[in-house]
Amino acid sequence: MVVVGILLAYLAGWVLEWRWLAVLGCAPPSLMLLFMCVMPETPRFLLTQHRRQEAMAALRFLWGSEQGWEDPPIGAEQSFRLALLRQPAIYKPFIIGVSLMAFQQLSGVNAIMFYAETIFEEAKFKDSSLASVVVGVIQVLFTAVAALIMDRAGRRLLLVLSGVVMVFSTSAFGTYFKLTQGGPGNSSHVALSGPVSMEPVDASVGLAWLAVGSMCLFIAGFAVGWGPIPWLLMSEIFPLHVKGVATGVCVLTNWLMAFLVTKEFSSLMEVLRPYGAFWLASAFCIFSVLFTLFCVPETKGKTLEQITAHFEGR
Repeated sequence: MVVVGILLAYLAGWVLEWRWLAVLGCAPPSLMLLFMCVMPETPRFLLTQHRRQEAMAALRFLWGSEQGWEDPPIGAEQSFRLALLRQPAIYKPFIIGVSLMAFQQLSGVNAIMFYAETIFEEAKFKDSSLASVVVGVIQVLFTAVAALIMDRAGRRLLLVLSGVVMVFSTSAFGTYFKLTQGGPGNSSHVALSGPVSMEPVDASVGLAWLAVGSMCLFIAGFAVGWGPIPWLLMSEIFPLHVKGVATGVCVLTNWLMAFLVTKEFSSLMEVLRPYGAFWLASAFCIFSVLFTLFCVPETKGKTLEQITAHFEGR
């Protein structure tokens, strides 16, 4: 649903002037504001506040009945305390969750998305404004594939496969910038926004299509694994009594890393050149694959109790 919403935004941006796009952007949050007025609190939260009658009313609203509901286990209502981080069942998933979010942003996904339209222009794509729509369609298709096969293939396998695809695609992306880089006096900004070399036009276009292919491959690989699965694992590995705080820290890590990558990527390209920056992203993708292989447990088909027992070494 997230990537479908992104695709709809891309489609709207393709046909609307930016001012009308901004006006259209007011509609979804306005609808959400109205709908949330009639949305009850979650039953589990109400039970932790000892408001059982309201919790049962919320259950009837959400499920139509109270059948199948189990009260939270004793201790689930405990609040988070720093002392809990001494427990393996807390600090291990905490480290895994934060690391997954950091690796998701360090993969270079935002950098590649930023330069999508420029790459399509250099490939002489007839309508470069379609670049975002193409990217959005690829995201939707491969995220749908991930949703369909995730419970069969498992989380770890898809993370590893996704990471390997991203390693090759970011390496190819860096190779594109290396091959098209002009003289030593050219800045990274010139290399990205204008003619990048003195090669014949046909050769430049051919290399640009290498970049287009690498970009599409990266987006497909990211959507199959490292796009959705860190968010899924975050909901599966934390015990109930720390899930709120732990999830908040993971989300904070994700947005903090997104901010840092967005802010510093241009400076990084000036220091390392564009090819060096993308090869660095490739290195982070390699680390993400190794981290998955050695640190991330498979949660497919396991209960929270089984996952907690795994972290405790039982």
